[in-house]
Amino acid sequence: MAKYTKEDIKRIIDEQNVAFIRLQFTDVFGNLKNVAITASHIDNALNNKCMFDGSSIDGFARIEESDMCLHPDLDSFLIFPWNTEQGKIARLICDVYRTDGTPFEGDPRYVLRRAIKEAADMGYSVNVGPECEFFLFQSDENDLPTTLSHEKAGYFDLGPVDLGEDVRRDTVITLEEMGFDIEASHHECAPAQHEIDFKYDEALPTADNVMTFKLAVRTIANKHGQHATFMPKPKFGMAGSGMHLNLSLSKDGENIFQNAEDEYGLSQEAYYFIGGVMKHMKGMTAIMNPLVNSYKRLVPGYEAPVHIAWSAKNRSPLIRVPAVRGAGTRIEIRNPDPSANPYLAIAVAIHAGLDGIKNKITPPAGVNRNIFEMTAEERKAAQIESLPDNLLEAVEELEKDELVKAALGGHIAPLYVSAKKREWKEYASQVTAWELDRYLYKY
Repeated sequence: MAKYTKEDIKRIIDEQNVAFIRLQFTDVFGNLKNVAITASHIDNALNNKCMFDGSSIDGFARIEESDMCLHPDLDSFLIFPWNTEQGKIARLICDVYRTDGTPFEGDPRYVLRRAIKEAADMGYSVNVGPECEFFLFQSDENDLPTTLSHEKAGYFDLGPVDLGEDVRRDTVITLEEMGFDIEASHHECAPAQHEIDFKYDEALPTADNVMTFKLAVRTIANKHGQHATFMPKPKFGMAGSGMHLNLSLSKDGENIFQNAEDEYGLSQEAYYFIGGVMKHMKGMTAIMNPLVNSYKRLVPGYEAPVHIAWSAKNRSPLIRVPAVRGAGTRIEIRNPDPSANPYLAIAVAIHAGLDGIKNKITPPAGVNRNIFEMTAEERKAAQIESLPDNLLEAVEELEKDELVKAALGGHIAPLYVSAKKREWKEYASQVTAWELDRYLYKY
């Protein structure tokens, strides 16, 4: 059932003195974009008449076919709680369409919609719960971000040791004003690192919520004179930030991953889903861990998973089955980081899991010991593979995986591969401070 009608939105804009409306969409690489209009042009927006130049957005369209239309999702209407003197600001999240009325295949939201439809065609709805981590750093005298922080807090510390407590609390209050159901917030293991968890939802609203969450976190941090970053590994020698994804499937309102008779409380569909995710994990890594920097997080010793295995008993494998059972039964994919495009990351995870169900892919036995303490020989004997070591290897694995490429679609897949190979090449050609420190004097 629709939450808002066009008339509802126009009435609220008038009653709440909304001056500007952001028509938001997300590019292929997970960057939030918008076309801003004044309230006097809301009719055009609500009737899908607002257009933009798609050739100006990296990964969208060629200049010969650049005109794109924004189709607002009415249920995404939201007034931002940070007010301005000129009037309130609202937003509508939009789907991107071509001028002929067909969905644009380069729109990440469309990619996720296709994954949701595949699940629906099999009788399933998909619930997703993300766990987003981030760092709070100081800004300099020019309001530019640094990686400096005076705090030394760790897991679950509180003020005055946790110097980011005020920012985190204000962020939680703001998010709740925006309609988020915040389940928990706490300091993470690294100094200046934080986590705020919001309640799971269906796949598309969850991806929308991740984009809104990141915008709100950075906005509130900025009001406190700090910079919030979702960069996976901003500092050497400290843990990086993850965005674990918790997924479950429902049919007729019932969680189909649960089975009280099973040793681990899991249904056969849950096992197959795990099997599909494990089969395609290497191919999905470039989507879930999309930056050169992502692979600085995926190293042993900092809790980030690097081994493709699953467990219902410990947190070292890449796929974990949390202890809660019944309606809360789910699988947790632990390698994604918050730089990932949530629409694409969730979409490929859904396709991979459904492939497991359709083709009855049985996963290997769960690993109930700490994988990081196993020797290389023990991991090899247990047939435990590892994630790609760097972005280039991950992109090459994506190129091999036909299902992941099909999930992304014929527009995004080749474009994404090309862009990420270019990113790797640029990185590999840099002369870094590490190289200068190591080689300049010696050679």
